[in-house]
Formats: sequence, structure tokens, C-alpha cells
Amino acid sequence: MTERFEVIVVGGGIVGATAACALAQGGLTVALLDARTPERDWPKTPKDIRVSALTKASENILTALGVWAGMVQRGVCAYRDMRVFDARADGALHFDTANTVFPELGHIVENRVTVAALWDVLATLPTATCITPAQVAQTDISGNGRSVTLTGGRRLEADLVIAADGRDSALRALTGIGVSGWEYHQDGLVATVQTEHSHQVTAWQRFLKQGPLAFLPLDDGSCSIVWTLSTATAKTYLALEKQDFLKTLEQASGGILGKMLTVGPRAAFPLRFQYAKRYTAEHFALIGDAAHAMHPLAGQGANAGLLDAAALAELVIAAKTAGRPLAGKQYLRKYERWRKGDNLMMQASMDLVNKTYRVSAPKFIRLRSVGMNWIDHSIRIKTYLNRYAMGLRDDLPKLAGTGTGTQQERFGEDF
Repeated sequence: MTERFEVIVVGGGIVGATAACALAQGGLTVALLDARTPERDWPKTPKDIRVSALTKASENILTALGVWAGMVQRGVCAYRDMRVFDARADGALHFDTANTVFPELGHIVENRVTVAALWDVLATLPTATCITPAQVAQTDISGNGRSVTLTGGRRLEADLVIAADGRDSALRALTGIGVSGWEYHQDGLVATVQTEHSHQVTAWQRFLKQGPLAFLPLDDGSCSIVWTLSTATAKTYLALEKQDFLKTLEQASGGILGKMLTVGPRAAFPLRFQYAKRYTAEHFALIGDAAHAMHPLAGQGANAGLLDAAALAELVIAAKTAGRPLAGKQYLRKYERWRKGDNLMMQASMDLVNKTYRVSAPKFIRLRSVGMNWIDHSIRIKTYLNRYAMGLRDDLPKLAGTGTGTQQERFGEDF
């Protein structure tokens, strides 16, 4: 027996659950598949070491879907300032909310908080079906769209199948879509730390020889660190005793938050620049990390994925409203054109910044420092960068632009 839906979403993380939620609220019958049922309740400590820096555009999407309130209830931390330093020179950048009407630049949120709040909303939607545990063994074109066969033999069918199953997407491989890119030979080391001084609701980032070290504020006063290191160094630091690691981290921080007091569990993940050669196939689309993977130095990966989800949902709902095929080539091509260029620009920008700060030539370091300080004194450029980093740029999906006023009004006359 084959179960029929209008859309099947594979991957129930932040991006996949957002797509499912948006589509179900748009009146489509949706099946959301994931390997496990996510936690919806947990002790206040310890914090999840996986966090995302969510932009204003992402907040708008999650607010429009009725998800944000559940996230706030579980705990989010606004950050109102961002301070960036070059550890090998005197270059510095300071971003704040002075040239916006917003009280914050964004929010640092544990990934489990966002996922749990999304699944809370999904549980209330009559056209959404969550299937766990589920592992896709095969996908094929069928007479009425695309079928998905799970291990164990269960078979589902839909007009459109969406892969949101991460950068090593099994569904992407099963569909025959290739990827391009390269390994950075760097790892992102993550952990939660308590520091001597308050984080001051500020995101701190210090560029070191091997890569940036970021301190991201959490709602309980601790910080989530994301430390870009060579793969070999990351492996070494994971093996250090806690006190030795704290001493090493304190030295690398340059004392910006005083002494490093405690550290929780540590983990590291390999960094990669990767993009899918195509975002779509017949009755099929990629979103999130399944379509693109970028360096985490500006925390834009989850935000790009949320924009993918909102854009694709908008087009699919428009097709249904117009009485047209949900996976028509016109709509799928439009989705790819809409999102691929923006994602590649963000990926390339992060790649350029990462490579720029790994250059060790003294003359280049001095020039880089001069450039940082020049940007820091240019209100117009900083306002543009603020706007871009907050996700409030042109051609946004409707869900992402639900704030009051036009984008230019929200950023004042300097833009």
C-alpha cells in the first residue's frame, strides 16, 4: 500500500521542519520524515553545544509560523553588539543597533530549542504527518510524482519530495545530483564556557592564525564558543584536560572576557565549502545544507536554509492556489534561480573572509587592519553590512519580511 501526500520532506531539523510547517499551514498535506523523534523537553543544564545565530529575517519566518513564542519560552539570547578583532594587528570592527530601529542584531539559540518549537507547532497541524524513525532506502519517479521507499518497505508518494537531510544528503545522492567544493582542512570546535566577565549580550569574534574564535552569548550568562582550527589542532584540543583547555582558550581569547572558568562537553566538526550542481530534479528539490555548506564564521548556514525553506514553500503554495502542478518545472526553476545565486554569494563571501585572515604576510596583515578600521568608521558601509547580516535584503520570501515598515525605513535614512 502506498501512502499519498502532496509533499514529502526528508529531514526534520531546523530547515526541514520549517519547510513542513510552512507548507502545512499553507493547506498542503505534508509528511515529515526523520531518523528520530526530537526531544521536546530537557533539563535546563547543560546547554546544547549546537547553536545558531538567527537573523531578523529568520526570526520573522519563525514568528509568522507561530514558532518563535515557543522558542522564547524555552530560552533565546538576543545580542545587541558584535565586536570583531584581528589578533595579529590593531584592526577592529564594532556593529550595533544604532542605525536600525531594532533592539537587537539577532539571537543565539540552541538548535534543539528551535527544532522542539517547530515540532510543537507541527503537532497541531491536521495536514502534517511526522514519521519517525524513518530512513529512505530508495526514491523513484512514479506515475503521480515521486515515491520514497523506507527501510522496512513502507512506501510514500508525493507530487514533490524535498531533501533537507544535511550536507551529506543521502537523498541527494539517490537522486543523482552531484556536488562541487573542497575541504577546508579545518574543524569547528564547539563547547559552552563560563567566563569571568559578562558577555554583555555581545557576540565576540577574534581572528587568529588558524581561524576565528567566536564567543556567542547564551541566556544563562554562559557563552557558546565556535573555534576554527586546523583539523590536527582541533583533535589535540579535544584531548586536553579541562583545565589545560581553559588555559589554552583564555590565551587565545586575548582576555576579552577575562578568565575562562568552566567548560562543558567539547566536539568538533569538519568544515567544507560545498554546493549542489543542481537544486532541483524531477519532482524534487534540495534545501539547506543538502544544497549548500559554508564556513560558519558568520553563522549564516541555518539562516540561508530557512530562506530556502520559505522561498520554496511560497512557490509551492502559489502553485496550489493557482491550480497548477506543485512540482512544475517553472516553479522549481524559479526556486533554483531565486536561491542559488544568493547562497553562492554568501558562501563565496565567507570563503573570502576566511582566506583573507589566514594570510600571514606582514604587509597584508597591516593592510587588512587598515581596511577593518576604515570600514569601522564608515556608517554607510557598516549599515549595509548590518542589513545584509540581519538577512533584511532585497528579494526576500514573504515570510521573511513580515516586520513593520519597509526595509529602508527599518534601517533609517543612512541606507
